[in-house]
Amino acid sequence: MRKLLVWVTFFMVLLSGVAFAKETAGFEEGVDYQLIKPAQPTDDPDRIEVVEIFWYGCPHCYHFEPTLGPWVASVPKDVNFYRLPAVFNELWEVHARAYFTADILDVLDESHAALFHAMHAEHKTINTVEKLAVFYAQYGIDQNLFKKTYRSFVVNTKVARAKDIVQRYGVTGVPAMVVGGKYLITGAMAKSYENMLKIINFLVEKERKSK
Repeated sequence: MRKLLVWVTFFMVLLSGVAFAKETAGFEEGVDYQLIKPAQPTDDPDRIEVVEIFWYGCPHCYHFEPTLGPWVASVPKDVNFYRLPAVFNELWEVHARAYFTADILDVLDESHAALFHAMHAEHKTINTVEKLAVFYAQYGIDQNLFKKTYRSFVVNTKVARAKDIVQRYGVTGVPAMVVGGKYLITGAMAKSYENMLKIINFLVEKERKSK
């Protein structure tokens, strides 16, 4: 009986190892993710950087949030996660400025998902600085202060930096994820929100081992 238990345990471990190898082996460069050439610098070299590239007007980004949120809440200390709004045209810039303005005015945590919800679930058209100022007023932000910050030098600088970074990453659509400044994952590559997280975890571990 003892020998039988030992063999059963052995095969269970073997099978779990095979399953893990099969899952990780399924993530291939050029299929599930692509290399960013050249690799881009990260904000904190001591941690593994994970960046979400998004746009508030993107329905796929909106639907990705409920899947991404719990993952973000549980990231380990050696992972540095942050969001970066893409700026591909004037409308996208409007929402990128809103993101950075909310961050500067310290209402980003409470307003980020709410703006997505207002635009996609409530079908509200929020695409001008005036409409955005009204939206953020519910978080206690004076509308004139919002508009002033929205047009400020600091926000101008952050928008210009976001444009530059997204271009250097080679991102052409959203949602997209970048790991370690080296690996780009697109929605088309991942094929599902859950799989996107699996690929991210795979690449984070790849970076962790390389360090």
